[in-house]
Amino acid sequence: MTGLAAERRLLQLIVALACIVPLMTGGMSVIEGPGWLHGVGPHPPTDLDSHFRYVSGIFLALGLAFASCVPRIEISGPRFRLLSFMVMTGGLARAWSLVEVGAPSRGHLLGLCMELGVVPLLMLWQARFARRYAAAG
Repeated sequence: MTGLAAERRLLQLIVALACIVPLMTGGMSVIEGPGWLHGVGPHPPTDLDSHFRYVSGIFLALGLAFASCVPRIEISGPRFRLLSFMVMTGGLARAWSLVEVGAPSRGHLLGLCMELGVVPLLMLWQARFARRYAAAG
């Protein structure tokens, strides 16, 4: 396996593993609603439940959309950047909450690290790899 092929497989593997977070969390949140979150309780307000499940559905869809990039990661740049921008925008909103309201639970802090750390790095890696892949012909 050439260096480029090995890097492609590694990038695909890491992106696929990263997809587990929105797929599992988004799916669980659509099914369970916000009641599983720390401090919410078993019967959250109806509007909170509705909004939480809606946003969780979008999060689930983001995971599916990122997963659709994996098979042809080398040519998925525009989609990958759009999805990354969406995740980073959510991360900025979460960071705003951290400043305005305070630190959330550990899981949400890990999400913030994914949104403003891991995803931008993956986006840059994908773009760099795509340029090298195209140049190799």
